[in-house]
Amino acid sequence: MNIWYLHHYATPSSIAGLHRPFEFGKYFLEEGNKLTVFSSSYLHYADKNMITDEKGLYIEKNYDGIDTVFVKTCGYGSGVQRVKNMAQFYLRLKKVARAYLKTHDKPDVIIASSPHPLTMMAGLKIAKKLGVPCICEVRDFWPEVFFTGGKLKEKGLIGRILLAGEKSIYKRSDALVFLKEGDHTYIDEHKWGLEDGGPINKAKCFYINNGVDVKKFDLRKEENQVADDDLDDSIFSVVYCGAIRPVNNVGLLLDAAKHVDKDVRILIYGNGNCVDELKERINKENLTAVKMKGYIDNKFIPYVLSKSKVNVLNYSAEKYNWSRGNSSNKMFEYLASGKPIISTVKMGYDILEANSCGLSTEKCDGENIAKLINQIKNLSSQEYDQMCVNARKVALEYDMPILAKKYLTAIQSVEQKYKEKGEKK
Repeated sequence: MNIWYLHHYATPSSIAGLHRPFEFGKYFLEEGNKLTVFSSSYLHYADKNMITDEKGLYIEKNYDGIDTVFVKTCGYGSGVQRVKNMAQFYLRLKKVARAYLKTHDKPDVIIASSPHPLTMMAGLKIAKKLGVPCICEVRDFWPEVFFTGGKLKEKGLIGRILLAGEKSIYKRSDALVFLKEGDHTYIDEHKWGLEDGGPINKAKCFYINNGVDVKKFDLRKEENQVADDDLDDSIFSVVYCGAIRPVNNVGLLLDAAKHVDKDVRILIYGNGNCVDELKERINKENLTAVKMKGYIDNKFIPYVLSKSKVNVLNYSAEKYNWSRGNSSNKMFEYLASGKPIISTVKMGYDILEANSCGLSTEKCDGENIAKLINQIKNLSSQEYDQMCVNARKVALEYDMPILAKKYLTAIQSVEQKYKEKGEKK
């Protein structure tokens, strides 16, 4: 099949960002398919614009056999500019598709990925024009994220308008791909399913989580080792890797440092605008159990995670609805490291506790996080080793080749049903 993957924030694997289309694309190609990724020219996570001149609406690149079209959009440092960036991607995507088709074959199917709904709206319009099916990939529920964060009211005028638009998108799509196991409950909660008198047939919903390329993870772990005394086997090291910003609430780990056993060392890898604040707290409160390790290149992360004794998923319980599960890339990298995981929030469809490879807490405070750390530290060697084995086993279930085949099966099913529907007409 010839597949188009529209993903505003898609980033080639060699650059920091969201790699889902390229990770799946590698295995789509191996099965004899062709993939073209359409992305914004401004790479959000790398703060880099792939188009710097004023001429032209898009550029074409190729990454490991995957054709990539960067649609010209502005960069942003403010909320207003970011909204402008989204609008530009939506409006220009349709023009770029028309221009691109002058020299390239029509797709057999289009995948249009959120989080914001404009990409899905563009995908539906392009697919209808071309007479091909459109799969809407729902990576986040907008506007729910704004309701949860308190920025909008669900029953307010804007909230009701956005929900009506979301419902229309789901109805018009030929299939929906959700990333979390419990995401289908969103349809139930809003009574949008056929069984509740709504317009959406849940039979067209698929669940394909993010995952981890285990082979690639292992290769990076072996080829990119780092000398670090804090990762010595004699130290019970608790590792956090990630951004250090207010939303990440990394200060929670400093609170936990006051209650952990004396031989525990909490290691915080990453960068962000809260680093200086945390360093000041460490000095002021004499938190000898915690160390700020600074920025670390992604290539070293598999080794660091694999050398820890416990890895921490540090989230905010209030600013996101975790009842439907977790689809973070970080969690699957943690699982691939083969070490137990502690989650600072209690989630629905909890992969960690269901597979006995980690612990979660409903009470998100330093004392309770410390209790979980001490609990794992004081396991017998047999119990601890079994948690490690369980974590690695789960990672293999979410290995990218397996997920890619699952995705291809779904795509083929959607394409076949679309053809059959057209033949009946």
